[in-house]
Amino acid sequence: QDAVVVPSAIMRPNILFVFGEDWGRFASAYAKHAHSPSLNDFLRTPSFDRIAAEGVLFLNARAPAPGCNPCRSSVMSGRYFWQTGLGAIEQGTVWDEGIPTFPLELERSGYFLGYTYEGDFGKTNARIGSDRTSFHPAGKNFGNFSRWVTQAVEELHQGVSIEEAKNMLLQEVRANFQSFLDAREKGGSAPFCYCWGPTTTHRGDGWQPGSGKQLWGIDPDDLQGRMPAFLPDVHSVRQDLSDYFGECCALDTGLGVVIDELSLRGELDNTLIVVSGDHGPPGFPRGKGTSYDFGVQVPLAVRWPEKIPPCRVVDDFVSTMDLAPTLCEAGGLTVPASMTARSLMPILVSDCKGQVQAERDYAVSGLERHVSISRDGFLPYPHRSIRTSEFLYIVNYQPGRWPMGDPHGLDDLSIQIGDAAGRLTKDTMLVFSDFDASPTKSWLIEHRNEPAVTPFFQLAFGKKPSQELYAIKVDPHCMRNVAALSEYADALRALDTRLNELLTAQADPRVTERPCRYEAAPYAAIIDKYTGEKGRAFLGELARQRAEWRRRPPNAKL
Repeated sequence: QDAVVVPSAIMRPNILFVFGEDWGRFASAYAKHAHSPSLNDFLRTPSFDRIAAEGVLFLNARAPAPGCNPCRSSVMSGRYFWQTGLGAIEQGTVWDEGIPTFPLELERSGYFLGYTYEGDFGKTNARIGSDRTSFHPAGKNFGNFSRWVTQAVEELHQGVSIEEAKNMLLQEVRANFQSFLDAREKGGSAPFCYCWGPTTTHRGDGWQPGSGKQLWGIDPDDLQGRMPAFLPDVHSVRQDLSDYFGECCALDTGLGVVIDELSLRGELDNTLIVVSGDHGPPGFPRGKGTSYDFGVQVPLAVRWPEKIPPCRVVDDFVSTMDLAPTLCEAGGLTVPASMTARSLMPILVSDCKGQVQAERDYAVSGLERHVSISRDGFLPYPHRSIRTSEFLYIVNYQPGRWPMGDPHGLDDLSIQIGDAAGRLTKDTMLVFSDFDASPTKSWLIEHRNEPAVTPFFQLAFGKKPSQELYAIKVDPHCMRNVAALSEYADALRALDTRLNELLTAQADPRVTERPCRYEAAPYAAIIDKYTGEKGRAFLGELARQRAEWRRRPPNAKL
């Protein structure tokens, strides 16, 4: 294990690391930096905006992987996800405790470490100290924000207003953070590293339908005519998106409570604050699980008074895995040699705006297996991508597979799903299992045989070619694949070379191994959840339901 050098005579900052689960680049601070009317116009995130205004706002921060576990493996370790062993896959992940992570390195050097909420830095919280560093004495209801608030108003506490119910959850946030700070004070005056991982933007049991409007005033009808080209502009999808935006606002209010508590304790100005998310929104086309901008772009703002010049907006392409060496460096540590990411410290302390480091003109992302039962044989849908200011280039290594999981007959547009439509809002595993259950998923599948909807369905669930190339400046929503066009041949060749050189240099098994490890056990294997009696029964029930819709006559009336 790499040695940690503990500084002896420097003032080390506290570190607040905020990492929202499934939080894409949605915050009101980004609205004024869009080239045209933006979805960020509909959000109000004053806490994030404050961090951005008093520090640095990154316009091109991207996730190293658009899946929860592989992203956190990468971000915590400062390595590409494929360099983290079984940490590279979502379901079936096992963390290699021999890989240094920035929270544990900081703890080893004297920091007091803790975390709250189950964006637990990836379902394998060994990366951050496991249960011994967990602080949840007030509970974990904040992650189910819209459902909890709605239930509190309508069922649990008659007469409680929406704002009063919100404040109950915000008090939970404060109490959890206070318990961490109190424990730290009992242990002395060590600097702290607190990782706050809110899950409001993760669907979990689903967001309360209509909560974007009811709780935050985000009217779905206001989104009409403003939807990205890859999303159907219909009420069901607009409401789903407005509900997601509401959860982004909820996350931001919780962030405000954490900032306020730091201020009350006189700790704010000696705290380095990093705010970001792991990847794009779940349950939408081009979102979570994909390498399109909607799935990979994330918010990133950093504040550190007297160290970081404020009011700066940076254009450099950065990966959130770069945060690991950055925070080690901020804590006065020698960055572990295992970290292949590049520290952002030169950008943070610079007075420059715009493009600060010329070499940061690209970012790489990718994914292997997400949901374990998405495909026969427990196989992944492997892809890698490189994004520059001009192009997005994606390589799909197994184009014969279904990107969002097997269709179980629903690629036949004549098959009607009947009562299953309702289940698709809640049951991710039923079909296309790499696409989270959602009202959007249900609507797309239920209406997929309508001529106006079929292109959206194919865009969301259909097979992809081995190469995708999009000219961002003329096609910001990536609707026209120009990989086969001769006028883009030079650009495709250059991007393919650049991507493969990096993957080879960083020993990505997908390009350096034959056969590739990700195509066999333990990376492609059934997980323990499905080997027991309950798990086998669950898989059997899924098979029964899928067989039921396959038996229906084409276009049968329901």
